[in-house]
Order: sequence, then C-alpha cells, then structure tokens
Amino acid sequence: MEETIRVEAHDGWRTLVLNRPDKLNAVNEAMLTALLGALDAAEADKTCRAVLLTGTGRGFCSGQELNASVTPGPDGPPDLQHLASTYHHRVVQRIRALPLPVVCAVNGIAAGAGASFALACDIVLAASSAQFIQAFVRIGLVPDSGASFFLPRLVGEARARALAMLGEPVTAAQAEAWGMIWKCVDDDALMRDAEALTARLAAGPSEALALIKRAFATDALAAQLDLEAELQGIAGRGADFAEGVRAFLDKRKPSFAGRT
Repeated sequence: MEETIRVEAHDGWRTLVLNRPDKLNAVNEAMLTALLGALDAAEADKTCRAVLLTGTGRGFCSGQELNASVTPGPDGPPDLQHLASTYHHRVVQRIRALPLPVVCAVNGIAAGAGASFALACDIVLAASSAQFIQAFVRIGLVPDSGASFFLPRLVGEARARALAMLGEPVTAAQAEAWGMIWKCVDDDALMRDAEALTARLAAGPSEALALIKRAFATDALAAQLDLEAELQGIAGRGADFAEGVRAFLDKRKPSFAGRT
C-alpha cells in the first residue's frame, strides 16, 4: 500500500512528509485520512513536543487530486461540500487545534488546498524556488481549506481578493515581504533551518506554546470553513467547474461559459 504520509521520529519532535512525489503530493481522501491520523498520533505521543510538515520531491502539495471521485461524470457533479468539510477542513482545524507548534517547510509548489495547509501551520518557511497559488479559480472553484480566512488576515483584503480571483503565483520572496509566511530561505538551507527551528520549539516551554496557540485561535475560522464548504458545493455543481476539469485534463485553456 502506498505510504502517502511518511513519519520520521526525532528527539522530541516528528516530521510528517507528504509522500506522493509523482503527483506533486496532490491529496486524496486516503492521504488526508492518513495525515489526520499522523497528527493525532503526534499529539498522543507525550514525547513529541513539535511537528514539522513538509513534502517530498519537487512540490509541497499541489492541492486536491482531480480523480474520478471529485470530477463531474455520468452520475452528475461531485459533492465538493462534503469533500471539503469531511477531509480538507478537518486537516486545517486539526493543525490549528493541535497543542503542539507546527512548522511548515514549503519545498516547492503549494497550490489550492496545499497552500492552505501550509498557511494553517504556526510558522512557515519556504524555499526560494517555492510558489503559493490560489489555483481554485483556474478550474471554476472558490478558495477553500481556510484560504478565504487566512489570506485577508495575512496579506490584506486587496491582495487576498486579487490572488483568489486571478490565481497568480506568489513567490516565496513575495510571500515573506507580504507577511504571508515567516521566512524565505535558500533551497539548500530549507530543511536544515526548518529542522533547527522545530527542534528549538520542541525544547521550549510546551505549555506556554500550547497556550499561545489558544490565544491566537478564533471561532471565526470554523464559521468561515463552513461557508467555504457551502460555496464550494455550489461551484462544484456548475458548468464552469465541469469545463475547468475537462480543460485541465486536456492540458488546454478553459473556455468558461459565464453567467447563465
């Protein structure tokens, strides 16, 4: 069976590695379930005091895999509201609620839900070659997995709206300058710096760090995730999403029909 999440144990902390490099670590239901299980296991292990999340290969996470279960077919459109609320949004909420600091090392492309998973972490480092892309609009969908919550708070509403509507990539250097992430580092220094930072947090005052996470927590995230799931469900039933998926699979530019 494919090991979609690789867990590496260290002295006082763990690395969780998204491990589908041939798919740019695109997630599916099985992988998201495994990630939730790995986060649960990290909390249950009393010797684990911090978590590092990263990806293997050329990308951090390219978002949701467009497999048969999430694309329009003969049985009608997929239930994207259920997919978001049952899988993606649970991952975001688990990362935010975990009473351990979570560092993210973005080693390559972070697109769609993959960008949201990174931004849900407590401290984000990105390789200089990494990019963050709100790719949803490219296939006729809306930002989910907390993107509409995180982006306005991190980069301001003007930039957040443009990123969501245009789907243009943000370089790691831009992301640092805009306050989207903690730091942009050289590619060959990413894992060294991320591991040193995670080890530092693991050696820190664990109760205080957990309380700091609670101080930054807000009920507004849960409400926004519910809204995102509802809107994604509507978008997933539309003709633009069906065309967006066909164009993506055909490797061509989509021809959206517009308002009907």
